[in-house]
Amino acid sequence: MRRIWAAAAAVALAAVGATVTGARAETVRVGPAPIAWSACTDSTLKSHGAECGYLSVPLDYTKPQGRKIELAVARVKATVSADKRQGVMLINPGGPGGSGRGLAALGRHVPKQGGAAYDWIGFDPRGVGASRPKLTCDSKYAGYNRPAYVPSDRASEKAWHARTTAYAAACAKAGGTLLDHMRTEDTVRDIDSLRQALGAEKISFYGFSYGTYLGQVYATRHPERVHRMVLDGVVDPRRVWYQANLDQDLAFDKTIKVYFAWIAKYDAVYHLGRTAAAVEKQYYQQLAALTRKPAGEIGPAELTDVFLQPGYYIFGWEETARAFSAWVHRKDATGLKRLYDENHPQAEGSDNGYAVYLAVQCTDAPWPSDWRKWARDNWRVHKKAPFETWGNAWYNAPCRHWAADAGRPLEVDGSKAPPILLISETLDAATPYSGALEARRRFPRSVLLEGVDGTTHAGSLFGNACVDNTIADYLLTGALPGRVKADRSDKQCEPIAKPTPLPAGKKANPLGERLRLQRGIR
Repeated sequence: MRRIWAAAAAVALAAVGATVTGARAETVRVGPAPIAWSACTDSTLKSHGAECGYLSVPLDYTKPQGRKIELAVARVKATVSADKRQGVMLINPGGPGGSGRGLAALGRHVPKQGGAAYDWIGFDPRGVGASRPKLTCDSKYAGYNRPAYVPSDRASEKAWHARTTAYAAACAKAGGTLLDHMRTEDTVRDIDSLRQALGAEKISFYGFSYGTYLGQVYATRHPERVHRMVLDGVVDPRRVWYQANLDQDLAFDKTIKVYFAWIAKYDAVYHLGRTAAAVEKQYYQQLAALTRKPAGEIGPAELTDVFLQPGYYIFGWEETARAFSAWVHRKDATGLKRLYDENHPQAEGSDNGYAVYLAVQCTDAPWPSDWRKWARDNWRVHKKAPFETWGNAWYNAPCRHWAADAGRPLEVDGSKAPPILLISETLDAATPYSGALEARRRFPRSVLLEGVDGTTHAGSLFGNACVDNTIADYLLTGALPGRVKADRSDKQCEPIAKPTPLPAGKKANPLGERLRLQRGIR
């Protein structure tokens, strides 16, 4: 799932809690040590009075006395009296590979003081962010001068094969044995270790994007340990992960057409075409022109990646349209370069999210090893959905050469799970709406809230009263809308409103804190 976004040695810690008996070395696990909390140094977390610490967990849960790794954790405590507290709320931002520690501040965005009764726990999953070790393979991999994504000739295809093979090899060298223990099931075990370290009998969980898959698996394995659960941007548990990416390709093509239609609506501002078809034609003409002659560091792959962001979120629609218009009419590519740089940094360690993304997705389930299958499937989908198909294929292609073995897809069965809240906008491209419907089927006590005809991915707690008040009521009392008998959403809301372009010369408001948090979700 594209962007749904280790050092070889780990920190050596004292072994925590296991007794080994018998010839088969059966283990009886004792809970992990409590977290030693101290004031956070991150400015955003510090402003919320958050505490930070580390949780020690086994690298390999079948060897609990073996090597340990550390997960970076943050906590923003409940603000209600002790008798009104509802426990802990763990948050995962998705990816896989997203840093979640900063999301400890998320509770302040729940209306009606709906988050005040929880300790909000953000954490960086294994290999991510401030957790130790941190997986990083090649910080310059997202650099410029990359071949066009669509392999229209043998040379470009060969170049991408070389790049993706080399990246997998770099990760094998950097990650070592960590790569063998990066599956979803490892993080699910980490979540339960975190529950134990917090001294909680039950947890609540707020998952975005890939985080919804973590939530589904956790609720399958530990339904009795779930208090509340909100899953926003719901992963289809049937499609892990090769098929999920092909699903994305079709969905992104629909969503980008919605964006093209929005640009056409404001042709008086952007002058890129009066119809969605005209804007789309302009986009592909410029893509072809940049394939023939890049604009400095901006070539066809970079242009595709810039436009991919409006496929995820309505946030930034104006900036992308403005930058594209400047290129089309004045051959000024500075705006496109700025947008590319914002989302594809090349500083030391900046590939951490991508490296962990691959480490999880390449090993959660098998990927086809025969390139002929990839080629057949992606050319077939490309004919229907040319916008993102080949970009997505090369994004995941290191899985063909990944050093760690793949496991089996995990079972998801919510028949014993308590009532949970599912959220999806109809045209969410990163996690297509069909996945939310499938999760609703598998969790018979769940309720699905739909942002009708919206295109934003994992966009809750952004001020949409219909959505956010439903979340608040659920967190406060457990109340959910009634579940209908039909195979559809149970409650419908207007989606997050599309922006209106600002007058010429005026800049958009600075990013709010919630949007800064959202941009960490992939």
